[in-house]
Amino acid sequence: MNYPPKHHQDNDINHMIEVIKAYPLATIISVINNNPFISHLPLVYNEDQKLTGHIDKFNPHAELLCNNNEVTIIFSGPQCYISPSVYTTTQLPTWNYIKVHLKGTVTAIDDAEAVKATMAKMAAFLEQPDHNYKLTMDNPRMEGAINFLSLSFN
Repeated sequence: MNYPPKHHQDNDINHMIEVIKAYPLATIISVINNNPFISHLPLVYNEDQKLTGHIDKFNPHAELLCNNNEVTIIFSGPQCYISPSVYTTTQLPTWNYIKVHLKGTVTAIDDAEAVKATMAKMAAFLEQPDHNYKLTMDNPRMEGAINFLSLSFN
């Protein structure tokens, strides 16, 4: 049995990509020995049809993510309470929401220059539409980026 019912599900990949692009803060869930690890990371959908993000190497979740373990990723779109007052029927109160659930594995990108490049690309995407800030590869603070792993979610 599927829940929510099929008439409330949308499996249109293009709509899912729209939600991911509009609401890039993802909940990343991994489980090892029945112990869940949960992190919240912005993930950017890129031209390779992959999601890219960054996590501090010292985050305990990083090691688990980089060991080819399966992850569940949840993107949360718009959501709101629906009052029965908006209906002409005897509808009960409800909650309307959009979520995108994905499963996959993670590939670590640990080359320092590649980490910097993915961070610059992510900043460019997240700075849309005005691009008030540009993160460049020669930014001296980028050296601190080697304390991060770039992650590619497949």
